[in-house]
Amino acid sequence: MDARPRPLAPFPSRRGGRLLLVVPFALVAAVTTVDVLSPPEVHLGPFLVAAPAVTASFAGPRMTAFVGAVAVLAQTVVAVARTSLTDLNHTYQIVALVLISVIVTFFAHLRERDENRLARLRTIAHAAQSVVLRPLPHRAGPLHIASVYLAAEEEAQMGGDLYAAARTASGTRLLIGDARGKGLDAIGEASLVLGAFRVTAHREHELPELIGHLEEGVGSAEEPRSAPDSGPGTGEAADGTDEAFVTALVLDIPDREPVVRLVNCGHPPPLLLRQGRVIPLDTAEARPPLGLSDVLTADVAVATFPFDVGDVLLLYTDGVVEARDDSRAFYPLAERLTAWARDDPPTLLDRLRADLRSYAGGHLGDDAALVAVERLAPGRGGP
Repeated sequence: MDARPRPLAPFPSRRGGRLLLVVPFALVAAVTTVDVLSPPEVHLGPFLVAAPAVTASFAGPRMTAFVGAVAVLAQTVVAVARTSLTDLNHTYQIVALVLISVIVTFFAHLRERDENRLARLRTIAHAAQSVVLRPLPHRAGPLHIASVYLAAEEEAQMGGDLYAAARTASGTRLLIGDARGKGLDAIGEASLVLGAFRVTAHREHELPELIGHLEEGVGSAEEPRSAPDSGPGTGEAADGTDEAFVTALVLDIPDREPVVRLVNCGHPPPLLLRQGRVIPLDTAEARPPLGLSDVLTADVAVATFPFDVGDVLLLYTDGVVEARDDSRAFYPLAERLTAWARDDPPTLLDRLRADLRSYAGGHLGDDAALVAVERLAPGRGGP
């Protein structure tokens, strides 16, 4: 997760902001010098209004007012050097410069107020999102866990992708999913699934019962739906409105058995990294996403795969495999992983995150979540 946003400062607090302050002062000095040395019929004083106007675009009202005052003082120096303060032309230039400085200072005040308000809203949103999408533990029994969340929107901390972990009496349960939709609707669906998982994951003995509770969580905030004419998986109901559903992968990893049990609800299959190889864990039966059980009914099939000491499981959302490069080619996740198949979870995700952003040109088209899980040798895991 990203660091907590800081309130915006009224003055440029970074080196780049300080360097920008050189521009208006250099402009004032250049215009003043050239104006004083110019012939009597040439007047460059009006160019001084650019100094406070430029300052207002990146600095606060006090700095803008200060630059405006410097510009007025420079215009006064020009008037005295060339004619006098009572010269009508210079008087009008000074008055106009004062008025424009006052106006741009006011707009700088409005911009700073809005930026500070936005900073407070970001802080509140980040706090709320941190409650919804809690960090995963680094250790859970014999498991070493690492996670990464990459938001498509630069200012966002969380979207519709989700993950969670819960300890049971015999092992660890993991959830990763993707709520279809955008904005607050997607976050709302994600929070419902996460809430249902956290309440019931450590209570239910079997994964099918847990999946039932997750289904109820998705449907708890929805009105009754009719079957869509366009078929399942389109995410659009018969009336043209968006239909809420969540693709999910639920895993149960026992502490004392070298296996992983999972139920796949329309989610990309996990990848098993074993001795330099990348093995997709495809389930024999596909189950519809959570929230579509009233449209498509299917029994909950639990698949079991070997998961021994040294193995690493990679869980991901479709924002990873749907990232595109300049040629519009999808990100080849399994192919890329072969180079890092022997890395531990934090190193693996660090390299994968950097490679994914580089492949997509620094901007992802969709949110992406990644969770890497390694089974440690006995005695290395936490309680």
